[in-house]
Order: sequence, then C-alpha cells, then structure tokens
Amino acid sequence: MSMTIVSVSLNDDILQEVDKLQKSLGFSGRSEIVRAGIRNLLAEERDRQNLSGSIYAILMVIHDEKSDDQVSLMRHDYDKLIGTHIHNKIDGDRCLEIFMLRGQADDVRDMTKKFQSNKKMDHVKLIAL
Repeated sequence: MSMTIVSVSLNDDILQEVDKLQKSLGFSGRSEIVRAGIRNLLAEERDRQNLSGSIYAILMVIHDEKSDDQVSLMRHDYDKLIGTHIHNKIDGDRCLEIFMLRGQADDVRDMTKKFQSNKKMDHVKLIAL
C-alpha cells in the first residue's frame, strides 16, 4: 500500500486536544490519530449513506452561543423533520442542540450535512435509530 503525505493546518486549541487524545488513547503519533479520525468519519458517512426510507434519528450539535441565529435559520429549513428540539447551554458560552427527527433519510442526511459544513458548529453527530 502506498502512502501519500497530506499537510493539515490545525489551530493551537485543536492541536492541544489532539495531543491530549493521543496520549490518553495511546496513539503512537499525531498522524495515527488523524488517520483514525478520518477512518471514523468515512465509516459514519458510509452508514449514513446506507440509510433509506422513513427513519427516526437524533442530531446533536454543539456550537458557540454567538451562532444561535445561524442554528435557528438552518433549523427552520427542516421544521417538517423535527419532532422535538432541545437547546441547552453548556460550559459558559457553548450550546448543545438536540434534534429528534422523523422523516425521509435523504432529508435527514441533507440537514446533517448543512450543520456539518457550517464552520461555526464545533461538533455534529447523527444517530440513526
């Protein structure tokens, strides 16, 4: 198997988190933890692409409090999917949004992608039920 070198820029906060995670999980180096993260992302995307028909899901989003307006705008685009929405303030100026969804898998995927592609979102996780 051939390997290609890819350069990645990380800010200091993310780099510190990567280093902590590397030590706590026992990875041999930063490259190993980045590869593991990419493998996880690819596996999640494969699972998401395999969803079909009408599904139930939970979408969890963590973001900076300053992004509340953006979350509201995105949320309104998917009102027909959202059965329940919980907004909770966590550690200072960060917020946790939990969306309980019911609808077509394609629509759930679109909503998830919209949140994931927004750089203001710190973490986005979809759990299909």
